[in-house]
Amino acid sequence: MTNLTMRLARGAALLAAVGLVATCGLPRSGPNKSEIFAGSVQREGDAFILSVDDRVNRIAGVTPAMAFSAAFANAGLLGSDTVQAGDVLSISVWENVDDGLLVANGQNATTLNEVQVDGSGFITVPYAGRIRAAGNTPEAIRRIISDKLNEQTPDPQVQVRRVAGDGSTVSVAGAVAAQGVYPIERPTRTLSAMLARAGGVTVNPDIAQVTVVRGSESGSIWFDDLYDEPQSDIALRAGDRIIVEADKRSFTALGATGTQNLITFDRQAISAIEAIAQVGGLSTSAADPTGVFVFRNEPEVIARQLVGDDSLTGTQRVVYVLDLTQPNGMFMARDFAIRDGDTVYVTEAPFVQFNKTIAALTGSLAQVGNAADAVSTVGN
Repeated sequence: MTNLTMRLARGAALLAAVGLVATCGLPRSGPNKSEIFAGSVQREGDAFILSVDDRVNRIAGVTPAMAFSAAFANAGLLGSDTVQAGDVLSISVWENVDDGLLVANGQNATTLNEVQVDGSGFITVPYAGRIRAAGNTPEAIRRIISDKLNEQTPDPQVQVRRVAGDGSTVSVAGAVAAQGVYPIERPTRTLSAMLARAGGVTVNPDIAQVTVVRGSESGSIWFDDLYDEPQSDIALRAGDRIIVEADKRSFTALGATGTQNLITFDRQAISAIEAIAQVGGLSTSAADPTGVFVFRNEPEVIARQLVGDDSLTGTQRVVYVLDLTQPNGMFMARDFAIRDGDTVYVTEAPFVQFNKTIAALTGSLAQVGNAADAVSTVGN
């Protein structure tokens, strides 16, 4: 084979290798910046792509707060000996007359045993009638009975005791040292005191969430706020259910980072910088610091403020762009709050794909040289 033929064979093989690399997708960690920007509403996609600045941070960098409603916060302290429906009372009456209303002749007192509070919260006492017991203390019930009997017999003396029933109780479950049902007593009439009675929380207090279910309503708060905000330490009510859980929020980290994973929150608020640090930072050999993206579904009210379009309806797809190489880029990323369900994605630097292309071509050229040498050997 002539030298010209060999050169033509090598050239043809080189062109074939270049074409193969150009048409076949090289391995990579995800889309590049151009492909992400192509998904904007201004082009061929349906996402709003916004560069993070002070204005964007003020609108979007907000972590939803947790707090109890006014119905919870305004409830007064419950007495430690409050009678409830289903309790059983013992009522003793002393009268200062020989022929009393309730006391038999020859005796100075009579006792009504096992007077049960009905489902509506009432009891019935002879000559005193139907009396609301639920929600009152035994002392308050005693006064009511005394007042009603005093109209018919002079200066009656009344004693009321609870002989059965647990009174006001709450249940405490979840991440506490001692789950169980506890009575509301004088030292445990508030939420923080009841949690202490149950042995305290067993998860990191920074991510402990406390939920109180009262009837058909519920409210949640961060455990730390019980001590930082005294108004959050609500008074308890009979039947309250208290559940303590670790924070379930998470975000996903993908692309050219130290690791790609689903990350749970380890504190109440996490910034973009902290999120990147939690996955090992930017890959020093692959990451493009100008291409840090946060993908999020924003509610309508926030999306309208970000875009300046009041005609938007429903949840909107928003992609936030962080350029860490800008003068204030690190500050912007430090101030940008990551939210539950976010995806943090770091693009690869352009030279990474270039290196992959060269590596692929180098391997292809070696194969071309081997093929041409084989052709030369056959021709000789």
